[in-house]
Amino acid sequence: MSRVCQFTGKRTISGRSISRRGKAKHLGGVGKKVTGITKRKFKPNIQKVRAVVDGKVCRVRVSAKAIRMGLIVKPPKRNYQPAEKAAS
Repeated sequence: MSRVCQFTGKRTISGRSISRRGKAKHLGGVGKKVTGITKRKFKPNIQKVRAVVDGKVCRVRVSAKAIRMGLIVKPPKRNYQPAEKAAS
């Protein structure tokens, strides 16, 4: 199951993490030096939510940004009342 938003298409992307040491010049040092560059991943904040899609309620994997943007239509709350115990 891939980490992809079904509405915005957000997916995991790769990048780099840069490690530096030293003191910045404007703070009185000789400058920051790069000591290492490693690969890293930027993962989207994917949530499983119940949403109305084509008139049906189903679970979809969407990013938190899509939920905040209002792209997701959540189903109405059920007002469930249990049946009275008339049989007993």
